[in-house]
Amino acid sequence: MIKRSFIKCISLISTIIISCFAGLTVSAQINPIITTDSSSIRQKDRSYYKSQMDLVDIVYLILKKNPDTRLDSNGIKENKIYTSVGPILEYTLSTGFTTGIAASGSFLTSKKGETNTSIIIGAVKITEKHQFLLPIQSSVWTHSNKYNFVGDWRYLNYPQDTYGFGGYTTLADGYTVTYKYIRFYETVLKKIQKNIYAGIGYQLDYHWGITQINPPPGKTDYDLYGYYPTSTSSGLTLDILYDSRKNAGNPPGGSFYCNIIFLQNSMHLGSNSNWNSVLIDIRKYIKMPGNNVLAFWSYNVFTLSGNPPYLDLPGTGTDTYNNTGRGYIYDRFIGKKMIDLEAEFRYGITKNGLIGGVVFVNAESLSEMNTNKFQVISPAAGLGLRFKFNKFSNTNVCIDYAIGTNGSRGFYGNLGEVF
Repeated sequence: MIKRSFIKCISLISTIIISCFAGLTVSAQINPIITTDSSSIRQKDRSYYKSQMDLVDIVYLILKKNPDTRLDSNGIKENKIYTSVGPILEYTLSTGFTTGIAASGSFLTSKKGETNTSIIIGAVKITEKHQFLLPIQSSVWTHSNKYNFVGDWRYLNYPQDTYGFGGYTTLADGYTVTYKYIRFYETVLKKIQKNIYAGIGYQLDYHWGITQINPPPGKTDYDLYGYYPTSTSSGLTLDILYDSRKNAGNPPGGSFYCNIIFLQNSMHLGSNSNWNSVLIDIRKYIKMPGNNVLAFWSYNVFTLSGNPPYLDLPGTGTDTYNNTGRGYIYDRFIGKKMIDLEAEFRYGITKNGLIGGVVFVNAESLSEMNTNKFQVISPAAGLGLRFKFNKFSNTNVCIDYAIGTNGSRGFYGNLGEVF
C-alpha cells in the first residue's frame, strides 16, 4: 500500500503539470458540472485576482511569461464557446493507472440577467485493468436560468470488483464481475423561483455481457439476489432542486443544496421489472472565520418497491461523480438502501489562495440482503490538500487520503470539491 500511495502521489502531480500545460482541467476524478454565475467573475476586481495565484500562473512563470496578462482576458463572452483538449493521467483503486483524452466546451447562452455557465465535457479513457470508459456530461442553462438541461451519457467496458451485500462483507470476499454498460440520463429542470427548480427526466441503465470471473465457491450474493447475463432499468424521474451555490465546483459558505429525485422504472419502457426509488441529496456550507468553510453532505438512496438489478443497486461511490465513501473502493458496500453522511472542514494555507487543506470524516451504511435493514456502519476519515487550478472559476485540484475499517485505505483525486 505504501508503494501504491507513492505512485498515486506521483501520478496526481504529473496530472496537474500535464493539465496546466495542456490548458485542460482534469484530475483523477472530474466534476464537470461546475455552474458558475456569469456575474461572479465581474464581482471581484483586477487587484483581487492579481493578489491570488493558481497553477496556471506558476506555468506562466516557468515559461517566463507575465501571469498578469491573464487578467485582461478572463470571463466568458455570450455565444462564444471556449474549448480545451488535453491528456488524462490518473490512478484510482478501482481502475489502476488510466490514460486518455478529455475535451470540454463552456459558454453562456445569455449575459443578460444571471445566467450560469453552460458546459459539456467528454473523455475517452483506457485503464490498467482493461477498462474502457466514454463519459459525456453536460449542463446547459438558458437565459436567466429559466431552464437547465442536464445530461449524463456513458459507455463502459468495465471489469470491476464486487464484495456482496451489506456491511458484513470483507475485502477477501471480492471477485470480478465484467460487463458492458450504456447509461443515458436526460433531465429538464424549469426555474420555479429563485434557486428553486423542478422537472422531469428519463434514465436508462443497460448492462450486457455480464460475467462473474472466478467467484468464490458456492452461491454468491449475486446468484442469490438474481444473476442474469443482461439487465435493463428504464424509467422516468421527477426532480425537485434547490441550489443557492454560485459555484458548484467550490461552493462558498452560506450556500445550500437539496435535490430530491423520484425514479419509476417500468416494464412498459423496457425495464426488466417495475421498481422505484428515491434519492435525497442534501449539502450545507457554513462560513467560518478567515473564509474557511465547514461543509456537510447527506447522500441517501432508498428502494421503495421492487428489486433493482444487481449492478444498479446503490453503493459506495455510485453517486454521479463517484465521490461518496472515501476510504473504500468503488462498490465496496451495496444494498437496496443506502445512507452516506460526510463532513469536511476546508481551510486556506497560503494567503494567495494557491494551497489549502481539508479534514474530513464520513460514514455509510447499506442494507443487508436478508433483512433489508441497516445493521453495520462503515466510518472513514482523512486529510487532503487543495491546489488552486483556476483562480477565476475558483476551481481546485483535490488530493485526499482516507482510511476506512479493516485495512481499507487509499488516495482519491478530484477536480472541484468532492461535494
